[in-house]
Amino acid sequence: MQLLRKLGFPISLIYALVVYLRNYFYDIGLFTSKSFDTTTICVGNLSVGGTGKTPMIEFLVGHVKKHDKIAVLSRGYGRKSKGYVLAKPGLEVEELGDEPYQIYKKFPNAFVAVDADRQHGISILEETIRPNVILLDDAFQHRKVRCDQYVLLTSYDNLYVDDWYLPTGNLRDSKREAKRANIIVVTKCPSNLSVAEQQRIQKKLKPGPSQKVIFSFLEYETKLKGTTGEMDLAELKNKKVTLVTGIANPQQLVSFLQAQGIGFEHLAYADHHFFTEKEIALFNNREIVLTTEKDYVRLEGKGENFYYIGVRHKFMNGGEEVLLDLLDESPTTS
Repeated sequence: MQLLRKLGFPISLIYALVVYLRNYFYDIGLFTSKSFDTTTICVGNLSVGGTGKTPMIEFLVGHVKKHDKIAVLSRGYGRKSKGYVLAKPGLEVEELGDEPYQIYKKFPNAFVAVDADRQHGISILEETIRPNVILLDDAFQHRKVRCDQYVLLTSYDNLYVDDWYLPTGNLRDSKREAKRANIIVVTKCPSNLSVAEQQRIQKKLKPGPSQKVIFSFLEYETKLKGTTGEMDLAELKNKKVTLVTGIANPQQLVSFLQAQGIGFEHLAYADHHFFTEKEIALFNNREIVLTTEKDYVRLEGKGENFYYIGVRHKFMNGGEEVLLDLLDESPTTS
């Protein structure tokens, strides 16, 4: 794979040129962005791969004031439906996409919608729902919408400043576009990241005068949830465990389980993978199948031995207050 990435370097130069020209045309007004009356907060990244966008959306949704109406708009990657779809009871995960479906199940009071055309999706939400705040999931590179606030995520072990363009690297947008972010969140940090290391990374990112940089790490839950109830994570030490993942980067979860002294086989699939009947039959022959919450929404009800491990962002040095200020700044509709 690394050899193929290196061979793809000429393609990455062409890709970089296309990205540069696209952003330049937006900057000079040749391509236009649209603003909306509703406060819009964009959560995204500059690279492909997991930086923790869904847990970040969940953190924001989970801290909305009771009198506010919040909507989440996503593309719904991998879904089998087209156009605008609003989550509602009875809707299948294939119609919404795994990540929006996960958010809807966890926060039924939030309005979760999917639409590849973000302008169109926001317009419908404003006409039909009239939310106070719209969170745009994974939309940093979608410049057709001009958001009020931008939250840029970058992974500690693969900072965007150290990355390169696809297919040689993982960048899908220019590093220069980080200047549009109001807040830069360095995610997936070691939980004991020192202040000196935080300062080193902040110096490396070179934030603008008005930009804020905060740091977070992933905290895994020790209570597993599954089809037949709950189980303590420690119980897995005495069982034959199969870890099933269909996420962009499962390494942090793998390392966490290993650190807990849990032995397991790992069946890794592509991000947003919809499991086949043959694969599910294979899982049902295993004693315990452990998976992520995002994968579980695609497996729920298809076996009795499936459990998922939840995960959430934990912030250092009061970083959560910086994020929550974004919600406090949103106006309340009458």
